[in-house]
Amino acid sequence: ASRHFSFSSLSWKGVAGCCAKTTTAPLDRVKILLQAHNHHYKHLGVFSTLCAVPKKEGYLGLYKGNGAMMIRIFPYGAIQFMAFDQYKKVVIKKQLGISGHVHRLMAGSMAGITAVICTYPLDMVRVRLAFQVKGEHKYMGIIHAFKMIYTKEGGFSGFYRGLMPTVVGMAPYAGFSFFTFGTLKSIGLAQAPNLLGRPSLDNPDVLVLKTHVNLLCGGIAGAIAQTISYPLDVTRRRMQLGAVLPDSEKCLTMVQTLKYVYQQHGIRRGLYRGLSLNYIRCIPSQAVAFTTYELMKQFLHLN
Repeated sequence: ASRHFSFSSLSWKGVAGCCAKTTTAPLDRVKILLQAHNHHYKHLGVFSTLCAVPKKEGYLGLYKGNGAMMIRIFPYGAIQFMAFDQYKKVVIKKQLGISGHVHRLMAGSMAGITAVICTYPLDMVRVRLAFQVKGEHKYMGIIHAFKMIYTKEGGFSGFYRGLMPTVVGMAPYAGFSFFTFGTLKSIGLAQAPNLLGRPSLDNPDVLVLKTHVNLLCGGIAGAIAQTISYPLDVTRRRMQLGAVLPDSEKCLTMVQTLKYVYQQHGIRRGLYRGLSLNYIRCIPSQAVAFTTYELMKQFLHLN
């Protein structure tokens, strides 16, 4: 019964993920075009690119690469779900960490990295499809992109360009978001307990943040984490695009790519190009995620 519940839960998460990703797909496409300075849109800003893409490529142009993202969501969720269970058993058995919370955090991080590695080729294909502009199609679809990358870019290893900044970026993103949220929560409750706090549902002796304050703190935490890890996201996208970019030989490693983007485009128009789109996409989701996390702690009597 628990297994049936787990897989039905996974499928619902997958459907929810597909809906969420489709909603933000236009923002994702524009972000990729800006991050790698596509020559058709490189002189435009965020909102002017959002308007220019439908004019040049039709409204479906905003959804290029979304098919590969949809395909990726289900295996990503399944691998993360199964890996989490396995890693948690190992962490508990080896007695790594001091509490159940630490066990879950460690297992969750390792499961996330495992899911990213296993589904990375689909992310690579999605980026290649999203970057190409109408009239200049190098790839005719998902299968054709897989074949082309495999035959022209060194076989299986061609699908893993940019994996290093992806994995390296996951740690500071998760770490800074939890650290910032925890810090804001403790300062808020210490300085203005009556204004910002309320008794926990499961333990009246413990103060928790009011829901709207939780949302605000979660959003701020997400914004800070995004800002710190964003240059690695730009690095990943440029490395993934590889041979598609004219300057690909200067972006073979993570350090080379970071240096090259900084030297050519600077900080604001290089390492942080498209960041505002990330704020629009991720601050609301981070706010909701942290609020859900706090509510679940109360429902599961963890306070």
